[in-house]
Amino acid sequence: MENQQQIIIRVADHLDTHYAKRITDEMESSAKARGTGIAKRSPEYVAQKMLEGKAVIAVTTTGQWVGFCYIEEWSHGKFVANSGLIVSPEFRKSGVAKQIKKRIFDLSREKYPNSKIFGLTTGLAVMKINSELGYEPVTYSELTDDESFWAGCKSCVNYDILMSKGRKNCMCTAMLFDPADHYEPKETKEDFEKKSKLYERLLRWKQLFRKDRNGNGNNGGKQKSPFSLFI
Repeated sequence: MENQQQIIIRVADHLDTHYAKRITDEMESSAKARGTGIAKRSPEYVAQKMLEGKAVIAVTTTGQWVGFCYIEEWSHGKFVANSGLIVSPEFRKSGVAKQIKKRIFDLSREKYPNSKIFGLTTGLAVMKINSELGYEPVTYSELTDDESFWAGCKSCVNYDILMSKGRKNCMCTAMLFDPADHYEPKETKEDFEKKSKLYERLLRWKQLFRKDRNGNGNNGGKQKSPFSLFI
């Protein structure tokens, strides 16, 4: 992609706060287009992450916004999450998402070297990127038990599913990097590639489950639940 050569990926600062509304609007629009849920964030929240030096932004040399991701801290720093990854539509499938994920991961390791880094995603592409950084798929029980984190899911369209499952699983797949006990990125990447068909099928099942739950499925609600794979 020609624009790829003109993209700068860096830690966001106070000069980038004017992008906050554009970023949160795109987060919401993208989630609606995919039919998935996200924990909504306000422009003020995103701007604060920029001011704290806990966000990565991608822009062109002419000042066009390209992508964004930020860090959240949970359980008094025991866990951190790389959240809100979003790329402007015209720059998708260019490889910039992978570059942003790598930079926010490195920033997290710099700021929180002893923290476990986790993420929740409904996308196979993000799972692949995470696996290349050393993340592994895990059960929800291995994530933070910080109530404020789970409260952030209340604005997600799938929150009722999360609660009905006792916060043990939901439409998202959980992935974790533990600095004290982890495989090398090469190993997690190879493992993901071996199981990619299984993950793809699981994500497809999750979407069918959601449609059946909302009365939009074509199997009378009899679709086998994908959540049995997590138990």
